Amino acid sequence: MKEKYNWNLQDIFENEEQFKKEKGEIADILEKIKTYQGILCNTSENLYNCYKLYEQALEKFEKVYAYGMLKYHLDMSNQEGIKIFKEVEGLGTEFSVATSFMTPEITYADENTIKEYIKEERLKGYERDIKDILNEKKHVLSKEEENILANFSETVSAPENTFDTLTNAEFKFGTLIDENGKEVEMTDSTYTLFLKNKDRNVRKQAFDLMYKKYSEFINTITEMYISNVKAKATTAKLRKYNSSLEEAVEHDDASLKVYESLIEAVNEDMNVNYEFIKLKKEMLNLDEMHMYDLYVNPCEQGKDEITFEDAKQEVLNALQILGKEYINKLEEAFDNRWIDVYAKPNKRGGAYSMGVYGVHPFVLTNFVNSKRDISTIAHELGHSMHSYYSNREQNVINADYTIMVAEVASTVNEILLSDYQIKNEKDNKKKAELLYELLEMIRATLFRQAMFAEFEKDVHDKIENNVMLSADDLNDMYYKLNQKYFGPDVNIDEQIKYEWARIPHFYSDFYVYKYCTGVSSAIAIASKILSKEPGFVEKYIEMLKQGCSKKSIDLLKMVDVDLESKDTYKSAIEFYNQKIKELKMLL
Repeated sequence: MKEKYNWNLQDIFENEEQFKKEKGEIADILEKIKTYQGILCNTSENLYNCYKLYEQALEKFEKVYAYGMLKYHLDMSNQEGIKIFKEVEGLGTEFSVATSFMTPEITYADENTIKEYIKEERLKGYERDIKDILNEKKHVLSKEEENILANFSETVSAPENTFDTLTNAEFKFGTLIDENGKEVEMTDSTYTLFLKNKDRNVRKQAFDLMYKKYSEFINTITEMYISNVKAKATTAKLRKYNSSLEEAVEHDDASLKVYESLIEAVNEDMNVNYEFIKLKKEMLNLDEMHMYDLYVNPCEQGKDEITFEDAKQEVLNALQILGKEYINKLEEAFDNRWIDVYAKPNKRGGAYSMGVYGVHPFVLTNFVNSKRDISTIAHELGHSMHSYYSNREQNVINADYTIMVAEVASTVNEILLSDYQIKNEKDNKKKAELLYELLEMIRATLFRQAMFAEFEKDVHDKIENNVMLSADDLNDMYYKLNQKYFGPDVNIDEQIKYEWARIPHFYSDFYVYKYCTGVSSAIAIASKILSKEPGFVEKYIEMLKQGCSKKSIDLLKMVDVDLESKDTYKSAIEFYNQKIKELKMLL
């Protein structure tokens, strides 16, 4: 395989010696940081010096950690790679322990004194971080109470760990007969593939197997989930939040208004989703549509092969609209080995982008010459360019953007690519396939995740108001939401009431709504880019440069996206509606 398709980790360190030297330097800086323990806020000089050391250590640690992780992911069976990765993980723990005094000391210091300190020019680069700590102050308990809570952290995460072990290690779903008459085992990871199968009998078998297993354990999983919700509710209450939702949105740099506007907007425009479901039913030529029919693609045209060079060209063509500098950097990413392209034995699966401060981003893909892979490349390079801009413009402490904005840049690229492909496709059947894939992405990311978000909010609200919930209650709540979200053209099979029990995200409470805000923001931004609104691309790039130096909702306001307004979500749904109409015209 040509070298140009592999990462060049020498961009981080020339050799192992350099890597070891850097590790040693981090350990030395951490020792210096520890000398400020107990005196951090005595003077602004101390606060500045300690933060400066913290910044230096963090820059070095990012490189060391990336080197260890990327090396390990290239061959996860290599003992040397495993050893190096374990070492950098250990160093990460040392880093956390050595710097753990900083937040509490700022928290318990006199607030007015700290506010005076951060007026000094030299502390400007750390102001956002320090202000975040001060904003949390009202939710921080006494040192003794914080210590008690810290000791309970493993107990609090027990339901999630038990759920993971039960569903990943112990669940066996059994076998089904595939379209060739062969008996094959179904696992959690092959379930979705079976749901996409053209053979309806295969889909139904998979659906029945999945929920038969979950129905057998529904009381156990209910106990786990309710315990998880109660633990989060108790922690939120102890920290003087009005609810666990309030705690979650504050940590996301969002607000209750964001969550509520999203749910309201989706509920008001549910009929648009019904339109797409109805169209699916017609395209599949079904008299009666079931829940297990929702994932099959009626427009699929078989597998088009594509070389990586052609995929690269398509991404560059589609993203030209983002300007010369953006494209030049993308070309550098393709030509200078920022991407590890192909699947190899023992290489980590999937795809990701990792920004490395002071170097450049690295992208991992497992390209298999499928046209679907083009979208993955565009998506991951969206993350990479976000990292490139924020790392270039911000110090290392302010460079790491939040989850709230992380998926925006990547999804903008996906939408721009999709638009380019649809406009340039001459074959109407292939054009329909591309449109269908875009619609399915929006349905899964906006409507499906909003349904999850609504379920979570309902459950947490009831628990926090001391309503006792049984497995039957949760099943009933979830079943009714499916009726509401899928509408009159689907037979809502009884087994779907168990689906809530297999969603791991519910243990990271109030996570899923960020998929909805991400796709809605991306649609708003991509639409303005495509309409060539004067000066908008520059505004968008400016937003990417901000890292986490501003609150997430304020960053998005820089590109005219207001997550607290229902209009943002309604515009995304209108975009979805327009694409449904375009697909209908092709059929």
